[in-house]
This record gives sequence, C-alpha cells and structure tokens, in this order.
Amino acid sequence: MTIKSIMAGATFAASLSTAAFAEDPTKVGFIYVGPVGDGGWTYEHDQGRLAVEEAFGDAVETVYVENVPEGADAERVLQQMALGGADLIFTTSFGYMDPTINVAEKFPDVKFEHATGYKQADNVSVYSARFYEGRAVQGHIAGHMTESNVIGYIGSFPIPEVIRGINSAYIHAKAVNPDVEFKVVWAYTWFDPAKEAEAATVLIEQGADVILQHTDSTAPQAAAQAAGNVVTFGQASDMAEFGPFPRVSSIIDNWGPYYVARTQAVMDGTWESTNTWDGIGAGMVGIGEITDAVPADVKASAEALRDSLASGEYHAFTGPLNKQDGTAWLAEGETADDGTLAGMNFYVEGLTGDIPQ
Repeated sequence: MTIKSIMAGATFAASLSTAAFAEDPTKVGFIYVGPVGDGGWTYEHDQGRLAVEEAFGDAVETVYVENVPEGADAERVLQQMALGGADLIFTTSFGYMDPTINVAEKFPDVKFEHATGYKQADNVSVYSARFYEGRAVQGHIAGHMTESNVIGYIGSFPIPEVIRGINSAYIHAKAVNPDVEFKVVWAYTWFDPAKEAEAATVLIEQGADVILQHTDSTAPQAAAQAAGNVVTFGQASDMAEFGPFPRVSSIIDNWGPYYVARTQAVMDGTWESTNTWDGIGAGMVGIGEITDAVPADVKASAEALRDSLASGEYHAFTGPLNKQDGTAWLAEGETADDGTLAGMNFYVEGLTGDIPQ
C-alpha cells in the first residue's frame, strides 16, 4: 500500500468521524417536580419539551425525570443527567435553585436553565412568567362571581411568586367587590392531590364559593365540582375538562417558544446566561377560555383587563396601595418595580392572616 493510499484512507476515515460527530444530536434534559400527567404545571413544561422535539426532530434528543423532590435528590438527578451527556438542562421548580447552581459549577460546559429562581452563573440562566398578570384577571372574575364574598386560595409555599399571586388576585377582586374576603390555606406542596383536595374542602366549609389555587393538580377542581356551586380556575394548564363549570377560566403557562429558542441558542453557539420574565404580552402567560358560566359583561371586562395587561397600558400593581400593616407602598398611579415584586414578602392592605416564615 502506498503512502498516498494510506493518507487518502486516513482522510476518508477522518471525514466520516467528523460527519458522525456533527450529526450527534443536542441532548436536552428536563427535571420535573411532579408527574407529566399532573394536568397542570409539569404537564405544561412537558408540552414545552415536546415542542423542542417537534421543532428540531432528529437534531435533538430530549430526556426527563419526573417526581424529583426539591433538595438533595434533585442534585443527584442533575449530576446524573449531566454525566449522561446533556448539553442543556431545564430545572423546572423553585426549590431546584441551589442544586442547579451546585451542579452547574461542576459541569461548566453544560448549560442550565432554572425556572422561577434568581441565582445565575456563567452557565445558568433563570426564567419565569408573570403569573400575577393572570391572577389579576382571575381576581377580577372571582370578585364578580362570588355570592358569599368569600374567596379561597390554596397556596403551595410562601415564596414571592405565590405571595405576588395572592396579592394580585385580591387587589383585583377587591376593586370590583369591596366586600370580598380572602381565606388562604397553605398546602406546603406543589403536587399532592389528597392535600389539595383537603385544602379545597376546608375552604368550601369556611364559606368560600370561589377557589383559586397555586398548586398543580386538578384535585381542587374535582372537590369544587363535587361541592356544587363553587367556581374554580385552571392553574398552569387549561384544565378544560372541568369547564364550563366549575372551571370558568385558567392561567396557561406556554413554555414551548422559550424552550425552542434556548435550545436553538445552544445549537448555534449563541447561548448566554440571561434573566427572562415574560407575561401575557409576550405569550408566556395565556388566559384560558372564559366560559359562558361567566356573565357576558364580566367576560368582556375581564378580556379588556387581559388586553391592557398585555399591551402594557396597565400594570397589575398600580397605586394607591398600602402594605397589610397600613404603611404606604405605592402612591396614586405609581407602579411596582420588578425588584420589589421579585422579592415580595408582604400582603397588601385588606388581606388577613400572616405569611408563614
């Protein structure tokens, strides 16, 4: 065999190796706090994963692990996913924040995206949606729909994201119904159908005829349906199987476009650590169909509120607003800044009860 033929063979082999390497799919991982079939939060994140598969086909490989507890277990699962060759990992719950930062430090070549948190690094982005805009629309409808003037709210954990939602819903319910009262039950879980159903039942027994939730399952919808004349709203996903009543509308989280864009950034080498916080206007927060169980005039005013939030003409936290203890917060026409909203740890005036520490 001549030197020339050996060199030609080596060149051909190298070209095959390069082509095979170039065709290796980008591996994208997802860590979920609940099951993909929860009908709410995790379901919608998984719809975003499927959107990535649809957008890129064989150019990507997606993997996911569901029902991962927040804490040490999350760190273990994240490390295994990084060792398994993931190029990009989405961690989709607040309690994954420190595990994400810790694992990212060990794997500087892997890109991480953490949902609803605030800690960034060179290879860690954060992203969230302005759910409080959707809560404003829900509160507006709830204030009109309640006959008992008691609205129940199932909270997951007392973190700023959840507190913002309670405040926003209350402000907009109170604006249309000065007699409205909120009762909050903390479930201390994101997904536990039994606990969520129990919380809904407790609130109904306390006189609530409207239930809002910041937990992930459809159990509160089922509890309201069994109770009879109790209004509910879908959380994170449409939960339309409970429409047109008790579920009269919903907040829908639309993660697909973001997941596709961030995957594309990894694939073309333009990914950078960013902080994204989008709402109705950007399409990350959707308002599910307002059913005919809602009076036509209320539906029209709720849609007008949605549109003004989307356009930026109106901000959900616009003064005058005081804190729960009566101290001034926002003057007439003043709007809340993102820093205050991101760290919100107080109720607005009129809400009763303490925020657990």
